[in-house]
Amino acid sequence: MKLRKIYLENLGCSKNQVDAETMLKILCEDGSVRTEDASEADLIIVNTCGFIESAREQSVESFFSLHDANPKAKIILSGCMAQRYAAELTDELQEASAIFGNRDLSKIKEVADEVLNGERVVLVPEYPQVKAEVYERNELLSYPGSAYLKISEGCNHRCAYCAIPLIRGDLRSKPMEMILQEAATLLTRGVKELNLIAQDLAAYGTDWEDGKSHFMELLANLVALEGAFSIRLLYIHPDAFPQELPLFVKENPKVLQYFDIPFQHAAVPVLRSMGRTGTKESYLALIANIRSVLPEAVIRSTIMLGYPGEDAPAFEELKDFLTKAELDWMGSFLYSREEGTKAYDLRDEEEHQKARKRATVYQKKIEALQGPLTAKRLQRFLGKEYDVLIEEKVEGEDLAIGRIYSQAPEVDGLTVVMGRDLKPGSVLRCGIRSVNGLDLEAVPVGRAND
Repeated sequence: MKLRKIYLENLGCSKNQVDAETMLKILCEDGSVRTEDASEADLIIVNTCGFIESAREQSVESFFSLHDANPKAKIILSGCMAQRYAAELTDELQEASAIFGNRDLSKIKEVADEVLNGERVVLVPEYPQVKAEVYERNELLSYPGSAYLKISEGCNHRCAYCAIPLIRGDLRSKPMEMILQEAATLLTRGVKELNLIAQDLAAYGTDWEDGKSHFMELLANLVALEGAFSIRLLYIHPDAFPQELPLFVKENPKVLQYFDIPFQHAAVPVLRSMGRTGTKESYLALIANIRSVLPEAVIRSTIMLGYPGEDAPAFEELKDFLTKAELDWMGSFLYSREEGTKAYDLRDEEEHQKARKRATVYQKKIEALQGPLTAKRLQRFLGKEYDVLIEEKVEGEDLAIGRIYSQAPEVDGLTVVMGRDLKPGSVLRCGIRSVNGLDLEAVPVGRAND
């Protein structure tokens, strides 16, 4: 069999990355080899994001850029955009050798075989039985020492603005034994940080017969695994936040004191229209409770600007919330009007474009507001020691880039460690010496844990 070279461009969220890693394993076990040079590939896969308009635009731009770089290669458009818009893309993107959805990744082998045999394929399969789903990975696309661990797929929250249920479907919690097996395998491969991901971690298991969350049970089983490792919790819906979680984290040092809680807004009329039950006061109380149990807790959130109904008073409520919350990290994005969602018909396109202009101004204002708050929160790390997960060396310098517990992969600041022979994938005790913008600067004070 002729060796096939595959180039994979992964776009979008960490859940997409896990899908990409799974597809790579399936294809490489079938005799293919991954290349990082698109120009030499026989097959190019663009694993797209379809969440909002800007992500779809980036996906299309990446597709054509890679097609132009290697017009002879077969090229598959996969992922969320392919899943959601397969019919339209089949007609409009004739350059694509295949349109492949993301609900049954095991089918990537047959899709690749067919397109390399000269056929054009459009395949949007439904999910297989939960226990038949593929999830094993070999090559990880993360930096050394870190891995994403997906515990569920889809979502039942049905936020009015969100297209995820249209793309990924209803909540599908992965069987606990599969998660624990996957985690144990990753740990034996040298992973030091397991980043738990889902649309909402706290919803884990609520799709099972008893309708209850099994997230805390899963977490207890994960911390019981042998080895020196940490667990990072990403994406917990604020209206479903487990009240017992902060104390559990305090009693279980393997779980990092890091909470990613997407509040999205703080004005009640906006929250209710979104389909959320919280208030500015309840969200502030949640933050206060976490910090009362865990004074060193780090809290990240995302804020949406420009949602229908966001007027000047609503924006003032949001600013007041951010001022009082003093979040460690805050990301913001503009509302995208998505067909098929409940919020789509709340205004027409002309009104939407006007609102986006106003929201762009709002976004700049909250970013200016948050900047000093983050800078203030970063000061508390000075003069203290923390474990740093070393991710990459800086070529030609006695420096390496890493992260402490307060820094999630890809979205937060970094820690620059000064020292020689720093090994990516190792954990090194370091003292924080200064703050440089959003980053920390550190020096080793202990031996590395490989």
